[in-house]
Amino acid sequence: MAHIKSRKHAVARAFPPLGTAAAATLFALASPAGAQTAPAGTTQQLKEVRVEGSAPVADYKTDTSANPKYTAPLVDTPQTITVIKDQIIREQGATNLTEALRNAAGVSTFYLGENGNTTTGDAVYMRGFDSSNSIFVDGIRDLGAVSRDTFNIDSVEVVKGPAGSDAGRTAPTGYINLITKKPDMQDSFLGSIGLGTSDYKRGTIDWNKSLTGDNGVGGAFRLNAVMQDAGVDGRDFVKNKRWGVAPSLAWGLNSPTRVYLDYVHVDQDNVPDGGVPTIGLPGYSTPDPKRQFLNFAQPVDSNNFYGTSSDFQNVTSDMFTARIEHDITPDMTVRNTTRWGKTKNDYMLTAFMWTPANWQTPNPAQPATWTMARSNPTNINQENTILVNQTNLTAKFQTGSIAHSVSTGLELAREQQDSVGYFGQNATANGQPLNNGAWPAANLYNPNPYVAGYNRIRNGADSSGQTDTVGVYAFDTLKFNPQWELSGGIRYDHYKTTYDSASRTTTAPVGTLVQNPSLDTSGDLFTGKLGLVYKPTENSSIYAGYGTSAQPPGGANFQLAAGGTGNNANRTDFDPQEASNMELGTKWDVIDKRLSLTAAIFRTEVKNEVVQDPLSLQYYQTGKKRVDGIELGATGLITSQWGVSAGYTTMDTSIVSGPSVLADGSDALAYTPKNAFTSWTTYAFPFGLTIGGGARYTGMLHRGTDGAVGTPKFVDSYWVFDAMASYRVSKNVDLQFNVYNLFDKDYVAAINKSGYRYTPGIPRSARITANFTF
Repeated sequence: MAHIKSRKHAVARAFPPLGTAAAATLFALASPAGAQTAPAGTTQQLKEVRVEGSAPVADYKTDTSANPKYTAPLVDTPQTITVIKDQIIREQGATNLTEALRNAAGVSTFYLGENGNTTTGDAVYMRGFDSSNSIFVDGIRDLGAVSRDTFNIDSVEVVKGPAGSDAGRTAPTGYINLITKKPDMQDSFLGSIGLGTSDYKRGTIDWNKSLTGDNGVGGAFRLNAVMQDAGVDGRDFVKNKRWGVAPSLAWGLNSPTRVYLDYVHVDQDNVPDGGVPTIGLPGYSTPDPKRQFLNFAQPVDSNNFYGTSSDFQNVTSDMFTARIEHDITPDMTVRNTTRWGKTKNDYMLTAFMWTPANWQTPNPAQPATWTMARSNPTNINQENTILVNQTNLTAKFQTGSIAHSVSTGLELAREQQDSVGYFGQNATANGQPLNNGAWPAANLYNPNPYVAGYNRIRNGADSSGQTDTVGVYAFDTLKFNPQWELSGGIRYDHYKTTYDSASRTTTAPVGTLVQNPSLDTSGDLFTGKLGLVYKPTENSSIYAGYGTSAQPPGGANFQLAAGGTGNNANRTDFDPQEASNMELGTKWDVIDKRLSLTAAIFRTEVKNEVVQDPLSLQYYQTGKKRVDGIELGATGLITSQWGVSAGYTTMDTSIVSGPSVLADGSDALAYTPKNAFTSWTTYAFPFGLTIGGGARYTGMLHRGTDGAVGTPKFVDSYWVFDAMASYRVSKNVDLQFNVYNLFDKDYVAAINKSGYRYTPGIPRSARITANFTF
């Protein structure tokens, strides 16, 4: 069976000099201007970390979710929820969401894209399905295919299993909720400067200042900021450059009424990655009878960049949030949150055309002369806007001998996506050729990115989609006695999606701009969950849970197609996709509640799946898929110095009805490892030294299919090991050294649908970080 195996390439690595941005941040951290001054007439001082030579304790365990919709502690919540806290993110040097999600077993970016397109940003797969459009920030959906930085993140909550009652329309296997940092009443100043291989330079600050008024009402201001300029280890030309700032203000912190105002701005200037050809890897073969010699070709250097110097990705993200909380009584709180957000993602990415028709092999005996055509660039210029208002009421009360913990609320949301269209290579408008020819071919083994030939010209074929949603929900946890609890919830959403677009004709006169008919669809979604919990002891539970979710047509990308006539997966006459999840599990807080142990078996079924017939290429809503699995977890402290976070999952995925979605024709689901394991552990010595490390295992991955012949049908499993050591130089400074992929394992991190391209895994690399705490 065709597949990809690990292999080795030499990679040049060096530590870079201190960059301008990093030096400027270091100067700011060290200068007196960075210190805080207590208000006149007070005795407030800077927050100090009083460790006297000892290292910080690993604080990995979380007892409650930051989401007010969860009305019970995590140990009593009948669902698998993984919480990745800020400390483990910092210890691992994780700078974006994709890196942080390595701590959730089986959750990662395994999918590179479809055909000539490459997926950018946080393209997350979880339990067999794409969850990229089910990412939330403080319980509100976050739009846009972008990479999210961790500089303002306090924790990441990974909720597995259908959870439509929590968040409205979501992926059928769960969602990801990013919890941002909020002001508090303790003065503190944290900063970091990091340097590493591939010219990695990064600086961050996290400053919190308590503001207490004359009337005794507490307030606080917090500022988080980041600046990063880095290449990508093991990849030529690719870069990630960004800066961000997140000021937040709170007042009334010690009163019944609290107000939070948050703003986040992030600006990215990246060079995206189109991947590397799979030629020469196990499983590759050419169907071209005239080029059978390609079956014996050597793999390309995984450092090679096959795009052009004109490729770019510019991302601008702004988000403003206002939240008001009021304690009506000590047991009843009402919250109102308003969020406005806008993300603009503008990029051009050139991949390559890897089909046999696009090969040029003038001399089969001289591979140095082989070239391949570069593809029509992927041009995305997309703006996502969201306006949301949420009102939530939580209350605790008794009805007879039954204790209730209730959460109910109303959500109003408007989400919009506007996209700009561009002409492709060698395009015509009204029968006349445009001055935007094709890129020159790329040499297979020595590609040159400094080429010219294509002009980026708007074609007027723009589109605009909008979804308005009204949702109401109610959850309750009923505690009958110390041993038995019943939790449940229901949610109703009414949605309406509209879609407008224009296109260019492909028949005479070729290139005429045509405004397509407006399309719309609307409907009602009912989702819910129910869980029964038995508590053998105060710190443990055994539970059975059931939950559902739903996703309407066009729900992920707002793009609709004419019902009954358009051959498209988002036809307006299709019903919502529906999912259900049954889960049986147990949770135990042991070692004086310092260590959380979890285990669960689950079955997720998805129906009304839109599938494409492999012969007629027509779309039908006849698909049904199933994921059966087991998940284990351990998080917390084994001893007062030894912390651990670990997870394992095994999944058996299958297509119950509908055609296979895999290149090898089997009935499993694509981009989903059968087995996955993740772990991270640290040990703090009393003299200021902390050592740690982690191991990650990802099982074999099947890829999807688009009819490509002769490409690898799956990628091999792999292990990756990381290591960390930190030393507290003083009570205010520690140095941290991270080594990634310690044994320099070569592996495939992601593969595209056709199997022509893949993203190499990060080779052995290193970073050193100076952390400052006041």
